[in-house]
Amino acid sequence: MREALELLGFGPCHHMLEVNRSDEQKRLWRALARGDNPGWDQLFAGYHSCVDWPSAHYWRELIQVYPDAKVLLTYRSPESWWESFAKTILEGIARSTEPESLGIALVANQVFGGKAADRAHAMAVYQANVDAVKATVPAHRLLVHSLGDGWEPLCRHLGVPVPAVPYPSRNTTTDFRRAILEEPPR
Repeated sequence: MREALELLGFGPCHHMLEVNRSDEQKRLWRALARGDNPGWDQLFAGYHSCVDWPSAHYWRELIQVYPDAKVLLTYRSPESWWESFAKTILEGIARSTEPESLGIALVANQVFGGKAADRAHAMAVYQANVDAVKATVPAHRLLVHSLGDGWEPLCRHLGVPVPAVPYPSRNTTTDFRRAILEEPPR
């Protein structure tokens, strides 16, 4: 989705990769995870969209702060989500030695209550979040975009033309593992 948004002119798009690449981003997001005032404009300075962790956890706040922003809920079945999560983010959490890392402090502890490795619990949390987004975000702002939906529904929702390039396929499990897990743990 990050690549798609950037191709459509909604970039740069904030993603966990930006946090991992910047000590300042880490500092700001870790402070937010500890409960400090977020300073959303500072967190997203220079970005025109956001996807994935850590911003996805704060969707309730973000829909209030940015009331005209469109909301994209990328959806996959809980089972499919778990398979991806277990091979990527969960493995990254297990390798982390830093208690303040967003993987531990935010994802494992806050989002999953310290039970991120519990498949049934994690899938239930995922589905509850999906249900909450659907119940909360006004229909005119929300697009539920399933894997494989491609350009048409996304472009219609965002009010932009369909580009003449194939829909991107990035941040696969292999891409994630190469970018994140092959780096030394932090």
